[in-house]
Amino acid sequence: MTKNENTYIVGVIAEYNPFHNGHAYHIKKAKEASGADYCVVVMSGDFVQRGAPAIYNKYARTAMALSAGADLVIELPSVYATGSAEHFAFGAVSLLTRLGAVDSLCFGSECGDVRKLSRLASILMCETEDYQQQIKTYLSQGLSYPAARQNALSRLGLLTDQETHLLSSPNNILGIEYCKALIGLNSPIQPLTITRQGNGYHDLSLTQPLSSASAIRQALKNGLDSHLSQLVPETVLPILETLNPLWPDDFSLLLNGALLRLQRKGTGFDRFADVSGEISARILRQIFDFSTWEERCASLKSRQYTYTRISRCLLHILLGITDDKMNRFKKEGGTFYGRVLGFRRSSAAVITRIKKESQIPLVTKPAGAARQLEGTALEMFQDDLFASHLYRCVYADKYGTKKGNEYNQPLIIS
Repeated sequence: MTKNENTYIVGVIAEYNPFHNGHAYHIKKAKEASGADYCVVVMSGDFVQRGAPAIYNKYARTAMALSAGADLVIELPSVYATGSAEHFAFGAVSLLTRLGAVDSLCFGSECGDVRKLSRLASILMCETEDYQQQIKTYLSQGLSYPAARQNALSRLGLLTDQETHLLSSPNNILGIEYCKALIGLNSPIQPLTITRQGNGYHDLSLTQPLSSASAIRQALKNGLDSHLSQLVPETVLPILETLNPLWPDDFSLLLNGALLRLQRKGTGFDRFADVSGEISARILRQIFDFSTWEERCASLKSRQYTYTRISRCLLHILLGITDDKMNRFKKEGGTFYGRVLGFRRSSAAVITRIKKESQIPLVTKPAGAARQLEGTALEMFQDDLFASHLYRCVYADKYGTKKGNEYNQPLIIS
C-alpha cells in the first residue's frame, strides 16, 4: 500500500481498561514508528477479553483515547472482544483490514522484535499432525493451553531455547496472534511493534508512571484514587473523576439467573464459546451455589483452566455467544461493519479516506443500522447492542441513574 499524502494511517488494537500513561505512550510511538499522520483505534466495547465488564463504559474510554492522541475509535464487535487471544486478534485485524485505509498495525510487546514474532506466527500457521498430537498429550496431563503449546513447539524443535520466553509473555502472545491474523487474511497491513515500557502486564504495584491497567483497576477497587494523577495523562484525569466503575460481581445476579434458565432446559453449557464438556459439568455441579461472579470463577478454575478462561466462559454464557456463532462469523468474513464510537474534528481526512476505500459500511447511528446491514452482519451488530444494553442495565441498577441507550447515544467528538 502506498503512502497517501497526509492520510497515512496506523492502527492500534486496545481495551483501555482504563486508559493510562502507557496507552498514551503507545499511541505516540505508534505514530512515530510508522510515520503516520493519524491513528485509528479498534477498541473493545463494554466487555473485555479477560471475560469481564470494562471498568468504564466504551464512550468514556473513547473520550479518554481521543483526548490523548487517537484520531478515530471504532468498536471491536463483542464476539471478538470477549474471545480468546486468537479470536480477539482475528476480529480486530479483520476490521482494520476491511477498512481498506489502514497502512500499518503497531502493537506493544515484551520482546520488541517484530521479525521474531512474525517467525513464530508463521510456524503456528502450519500446525502439523505431530504438533496437534503433542498439544493433546500435554493438555491431558493438565497443562494450560499456552503451556502445552510452548512444550509442543520445544519438543518438536520448532522453538529455540532463546525463543521459549516469547510464548510466556502476554503481549508477545497477543502480538503473535496479530501476525497470524495478518498472514491468514493476506492483509496488506504492515506489522510494527514497540517494546512495552514500565511495569509488567500482571504487575499490581503502583511504583511508577507506567503502571499496568491491572494495577490501576486494583487501586480503584481499593479506593486508592489519589494515585491516579501520576498514572494517567492530564487530559484523561478530568474524565476519570466523573465516572463510576462496574466490576464482575455487579453482574452476579444476571449470571446466576442465566445459568438457572439454561440448566432448566437440560442442554448443558458446552455449546457456548470456550466452554468444554468438563467446564460445563463443573458449572452444573455448582449450579445452586448462587455465588458471586468472582467466587464462582475461583471455585471453577483448575490447573488446566485458568481464572480468566473460566470468567470468559461465564461471560459467553451470559451474552449468548456460542461456538457455532463465533465460527460462523469468522467463516463468513470476520467483521462486517465499523461501528464508530468517536473521532477528532481535526481528523476528518481519516474518515474521508476510509469511506473511499472501505469494504464495509461505517455505522454512526445505531438506529439506522438495519438499513446498512443485513443477515450475519445485522446479527453481529444486534449482539453488540444487547451486550451494551446489558451493561447499561447493571449500571442503572447499581447507581440509580438512567444512562440512555445505544439508540440515542451521540458520538464522542473531540
